[in-house]
Amino acid sequence: MVDDTLAIREHLRQVAHLRTARNADPELARRAAAVKAYQHARFSHDYAALIESPRHGAATRFFLDDLYGPADFADRDAQFERIVPAMARLLPAEVMHTVAQLAELHALSEGLDQQMALSMASAVVDEQSYRAAWQTVGRAADRERQLSLLLLIGASLDRHTRSAWLAPSLKLMRGPARAAGLGQLQSFLERGLAAFSAMKGAQEFLDAIAANERKVIVELFSKR
Repeated sequence: MVDDTLAIREHLRQVAHLRTARNADPELARRAAAVKAYQHARFSHDYAALIESPRHGAATRFFLDDLYGPADFADRDAQFERIVPAMARLLPAEVMHTVAQLAELHALSEGLDQQMALSMASAVVDEQSYRAAWQTVGRAADRERQLSLLLLIGASLDRHTRSAWLAPSLKLMRGPARAAGLGQLQSFLERGLAAFSAMKGAQEFLDAIAANERKVIVELFSKR
């Protein structure tokens, strides 16, 4: 639990450092935003069938928008950092470990995106420039870790939906969380649990994500 609390804070600090660099360099900020927008468009295309699926749609949108979306999560990150000590006291170790994995994925994704943006000549991102930046950055082990974290988080959320007390507890926290300025964090947690609960089993969904993303990783690292 202590290690997870420290890890969450360290990952959030890493993201804050990256965000500070973007804020100081408008061109870097534009390029990073373009990388994120390109990736989001690719994800939306690749998973269009899952997005439209009554069973998998909510979980797919949660993955695309809340775990790896193009939005600036500065407010949510600040809320996370404020409440980490309280979370460590209130939440079971398994849930805190999931939060630590979320923070690690966030920091890793932000770092990879920013390094790609730094390698680009402009904020115009297409298939060719994206592939070139991907290969320039390299870091194949980190790409595998990024996907592994995504799948681990999905499997954890699936397990948490079977907790008899977690969802009701989050609902009880809704009012106090908003009063304390933690509304974005509260909404994020509720959306994740609700999306995975609606699937009534996430293995098929996670297998589809794993197969597609592993294929994409291999293809982007291949020389043309």
